Amino acid sequence: MPEPHSHAHGAALLPKARRLTLMLLIPAVLLTALGMLLLWPRDAPKAESGGDGPAQANGVVQTLTHSECAPVPAGEEQPTGCGTATVKLESGEVVSTELPYGPGAPEISDGDRVVVMGLENQAGGLTWSISDHQRSRELWLLGIAFALAVVAFGRWRGLTALAGLAVTFGVLLFFIVPAILDGRSPTLVAVVGSAAIMLTVLYLTHGLNITTTIAVAGTLASLIITTVLAGISVAAVHLTGVVDDTSNFLSITQGEVNMQGLLLASIVIGSLGVLDDVTVTQSATVTELAIANPAYGFRSLYGAATRIGRAHIASVINTIVLAYAGASLPLMLLFATGGTPVGELLTGPLIAQELVRSAVGTIGLITAVPITTALAAFFAHRSQQPPATAAPPPPVEETAGRHRPPAESPWAAFDN
Repeated sequence: MPEPHSHAHGAALLPKARRLTLMLLIPAVLLTALGMLLLWPRDAPKAESGGDGPAQANGVVQTLTHSECAPVPAGEEQPTGCGTATVKLESGEVVSTELPYGPGAPEISDGDRVVVMGLENQAGGLTWSISDHQRSRELWLLGIAFALAVVAFGRWRGLTALAGLAVTFGVLLFFIVPAILDGRSPTLVAVVGSAAIMLTVLYLTHGLNITTTIAVAGTLASLIITTVLAGISVAAVHLTGVVDDTSNFLSITQGEVNMQGLLLASIVIGSLGVLDDVTVTQSATVTELAIANPAYGFRSLYGAATRIGRAHIASVINTIVLAYAGASLPLMLLFATGGTPVGELLTGPLIAQELVRSAVGTIGLITAVPITTALAAFFAHRSQQPPATAAPPPPVEETAGRHRPPAESPWAAFDN
């Protein structure tokens, strides 16, 4: 007889559960590996070092000398913050440069670590100007604080989550981005890359168990639905993927990139992060409900977990809308002050693209709840079927308020 706590929270991979996991995992891994092999970038453009751009160097501001700014034409806002700064470069050279001014210019103080840019002058030397602050030290400190917080709260699970994050960045930087630049279909690259991220991260973070397997199956199904729906929506709304200066510049400099496909890829990848959260939650919820009340059948498990899923989806929808609103806040302010009619604002390509992204991603999340919940409830119900000789479970009234022995895992039937 297995020990009562050896299968808590559905973590034990019992023989039939192991077979079920491998039945899904092996084909998914093989198909993903084949897709990555076929789509792997072979001639992606690489950044050239030592190009013709201006020279850059890091330095530290030694002294500041403020002065009045040059007059501007009538009607224009008078700039402030003019003057010069003495900067000591990493090479030991001390240079003098004008302080940056104007909208968005960095504010410089004594002791600031800055990036300076050198342009060749008529005398053959370099004229230096401050282009930005150095941020590497602060970002490293923030990253370390982030990692420590994750590990302190999540412990071993936190470490695996950080490892999964590293895998995500690795797939994005070494497969998805180079493959798109190499002219591969952005949609296919996004689907295959998302599958690689999902398979690695979910099993690495949540363990090789039946709960994770059901979450993987639900995520794959919802990801396919999201991809199909994104393709239909982008075509129906006549979006080209070229809506701002960044996408326009990319379409000019990287003409082989399918910009409409790139939009589809961004929708798929953006949806994945929330999809796996929803599917893991629903699969784990069904497992916990089945452990808490082994008498629950399929309908009871599905109904209870779906109610939890509805509450989860309601909060996630608000999260998605707020995330897009926060990222687009300067644009929204610009439109608000420009007096653009609401109808024209919403149907413009830039806002329409974000509306399609939000709507498609939300529908994909909504489909993930019933799919994952139904799969988890089906297998939990099958595993809870008592043997013919087993006594019926005691009524709820007899056990209410008493200390119950640890419930048997809903996957115990897979051990037959």
